Amino acid sequence: MTFEAFSAKIVKVAHMNLPGEAAHVEMAPIERIIALKRQAERQKTARKAAVMVLFYPGDNSETHMILILRRTYKGVHSNQVGFPGGKVEPEDKNLQDTALRETEEEVGVPVASIEVVTALTNIYIPPSDYVVQPFLGFTRKRPKFVAQEKEVAALIEVPLREFLAPESLTEQKITTSYASNIQVPAFVLGGHVVWGATAMMLNEVRALLCQLD
Repeated sequence: MTFEAFSAKIVKVAHMNLPGEAAHVEMAPIERIIALKRQAERQKTARKAAVMVLFYPGDNSETHMILILRRTYKGVHSNQVGFPGGKVEPEDKNLQDTALRETEEEVGVPVASIEVVTALTNIYIPPSDYVVQPFLGFTRKRPKFVAQEKEVAALIEVPLREFLAPESLTEQKITTSYASNIQVPAFVLGGHVVWGATAMMLNEVRALLCQLD
């Protein structure tokens, strides 16, 4: 889909009902669902973070989405694929400000160039004890991406057609914080396996986009 056509349609998402947890569950193994239910009380006092699901015109004006590969470090999200984003800082007015600020810091897209369409369904991340609020946005010009050296190992530019293709869905055996060597639903995007909370959030985006005319 050309970005011109996409940008005309994506604004409709702001007036749509969110698929919410139903979309999340489709990309979550039963072990994670059980773990989330057990930890429901922890969510009430969890720390806050926000991320941006950002679309933009890529090569030949084709619609793309940006993901990042996080660097290897001593942490629960080491070497994982995710969205630009991070924890709330004191200077942030709200969670949308957090997502915008972090996107500029991590991938170099100026805050002023991003049009936020809507907030999506938040999700609790048990290993890090964060509730993450995703936002859906786009920029009308191809960004001059600049990866934050400390945080980002690689930028992953994903064509919309690849994201929506049935073959992007798969299953992989992975060891997680809540179980070892289990089969998990995942996406394969840009040659990377995307699972866990990022896959759950992506599935809600996918469900919304598939409803657009």
